[in-house]
Amino acid sequence: MGAVQIVTTCVAAAITIVAAVLVVRTIRRMLAVIRLGQPDPTRSGDKGLRLRNMLAETLGHTRMLRWTVVGAAHWFVMIAFIALSLLVVEAYFEVVKPGLGLPLIGAWNLYGLVTEWIGVFGFIGILVLMGIRLRNLPGKPERRSRFTGSTMWQAYYVEYTILAVLLCGFFIRGFKAANDELEWPAWAAPVSHALGSILPAWPAAVSLIAMAKIIVSMAWVIVIASNVTMGVAWHRFLAFFNIFFKRAPRRTGSGLGALRPMTSQGKPLDFEEADPEKDQFGVATVEQFSWKGMLDFTTCTECGRCQSQCPAWNTGKPLSPKLLILNLRDHAYAKAPYLLAGGDTAAEEALAKVDVLALAEKERPLIGTAEENGIIDPDVLWSCTTCGACVEQCPVDIEHVDHIVDMRRYQVLIESNFPTEAGVMLRNLENKGNPWGAAQSTRDDWTKGLGFEVPNVAELEEGDFEYLFWVGCAGAFEDRAKKTTRAVATLLHEAGVKFAILGQGETCTGDPARRIGNEFVFQMLAQQNVETLNEAGVKKIVATCPHCFNTLSNEYGQLGGHYEVMHHTQLLAQLVAAGKLTPVQPLDGAVTYHDPCYLGRHNRVFTPPREVLGAVAGPAGEDKGLVEMDRFAERSFCCGAGGARMWMEERIGKRINVERVEEALSTGAKTVAVACPFCLTMLGDGVTGKKSAGAAPEDVEVVDVASVLLRAVQK
Repeated sequence: MGAVQIVTTCVAAAITIVAAVLVVRTIRRMLAVIRLGQPDPTRSGDKGLRLRNMLAETLGHTRMLRWTVVGAAHWFVMIAFIALSLLVVEAYFEVVKPGLGLPLIGAWNLYGLVTEWIGVFGFIGILVLMGIRLRNLPGKPERRSRFTGSTMWQAYYVEYTILAVLLCGFFIRGFKAANDELEWPAWAAPVSHALGSILPAWPAAVSLIAMAKIIVSMAWVIVIASNVTMGVAWHRFLAFFNIFFKRAPRRTGSGLGALRPMTSQGKPLDFEEADPEKDQFGVATVEQFSWKGMLDFTTCTECGRCQSQCPAWNTGKPLSPKLLILNLRDHAYAKAPYLLAGGDTAAEEALAKVDVLALAEKERPLIGTAEENGIIDPDVLWSCTTCGACVEQCPVDIEHVDHIVDMRRYQVLIESNFPTEAGVMLRNLENKGNPWGAAQSTRDDWTKGLGFEVPNVAELEEGDFEYLFWVGCAGAFEDRAKKTTRAVATLLHEAGVKFAILGQGETCTGDPARRIGNEFVFQMLAQQNVETLNEAGVKKIVATCPHCFNTLSNEYGQLGGHYEVMHHTQLLAQLVAAGKLTPVQPLDGAVTYHDPCYLGRHNRVFTPPREVLGAVAGPAGEDKGLVEMDRFAERSFCCGAGGARMWMEERIGKRINVERVEEALSTGAKTVAVACPFCLTMLGDGVTGKKSAGAAPEDVEVVDVASVLLRAVQK
């Protein structure tokens, strides 16, 4: 061992020891903070399935590859990062002796070939990602960048570290080739041999560059160990665990569909026995999130994919799902010393050792304005439509909607602090059983004048009907939605489907109450409906409202209501395919379809509505057929009504429905088809407003898929 190798070995050993000590200390701190969260026993089942899902989402990049260029570049960088671990280990041998490599596998030609090309594609991938980040700089006024609010120096540091380590690897191999010490032939390491052909023979260079490679790598470890909230780096390790522990591994779209029930100490809250003095009602402080919530906050990579898809953020609202998660993360780690010292139950001598900043952090309200020094502004909390775009796009399975609703629950149930106009809706739900406050006696008025009798479950024997037609509050009381209800009933009647309704026995499913945070009212309504449905012997349900559809199929099971639930577009698609409904009247002009959030993203129903419209409109062509908007299917843009926003004023930024209407109009379609009464109202209002301003053709209309089909089958 020469003098150069003695120095490089000592330097490599010293910096590695420092990095190892610091990173172990940081991991212990991170685990301690995550464990501060509440229990959640639902995350441990289906280990085999969880493992398969995790491997598919990480190694298979199933989420990232939805964005082809970024996904492919990120995959190569991830594989390169994993391979770099082996190459850094190899550098420890090279600082000792330039000609050494990894024992056992280091001399294999296959090892040389694979790592060579991983390095090449990883190098290209990191350049692509750096270019994308530079192209989307937050400071550019013409766009709301998904990187706005991200800690940019951290991202740059990570990217340049990967670039530097890859370059060091190629130069090590290049000098080995120049020194005639490279283990592999030219076909297995062509780039290294090409580089070696232009480099001088210099044996010490291998050890020096290997030392530089170790210094760069261990400096990176030291930096992330000194920044426990550096999600852009830590997600490389935590994403595996966060994906493994996601809420519903058996369900496509985990974190969507049903909300998590309210829990206290990890157990579902029983309102009949719950005590607000002892039990947890929603989330009032950061430590009341579950440990999975704490892991979510820690794992966030600050990529801003959630932000780029959020309808609130895209229309000038203060809500960014990314920044909400980052604020909760920073608050959790800033408050952690106080909590780890014992929190409110700690002895004075224990608190005396706590940093003054942590003591100040514990005084901050979780929900509060800037003047109140709050962590999350109320306007942020109430801007959410619960559309699920953030959850759908998150590459590490963060469950934004659950966290937002948990915070809403405390504000509504304990603080009675929510938008005033929503209070009218909640009172109507409690007193009238519907958000509009309409008389229950008028719930089946929509059946008048149909020309055929709509049977009521109460008048039939069990087995006399196949489907219960769940009309929903909008379908029963809102004028535009009643047209959809009548269209569906007519189509089912013409197709010979045996169906019945509950009529005045039906009440609101409770969706708007649950999404706004009033779990008590939701359970009151839901238990009443479950009892009614079970007594009637209902097995199959068809619903026109995606919110009812989602609640009946995904949430009533939490209260003992298990049914086979279909959306009306699913049943209509089956009837058309079976020839029981045959479109004969061609559609005038092209049609575009708006995917409702709670039908599409939350429940993965994308194809049936398009099958119905395709049968009516025919193949796409000039001024005819089905044309898609720029954002459709799982990337569909919200209408703005979900999350009980239907009953809250939209005072900040551009109206969400206007943004969506502009996108629909840009397709040139004469018909904007929807499959949700809320979407019908929101997009209908948007089109009406555009017509009044002279910004939309007078012949453009917004109608439900069922109405489109009914026109086509009627001669």
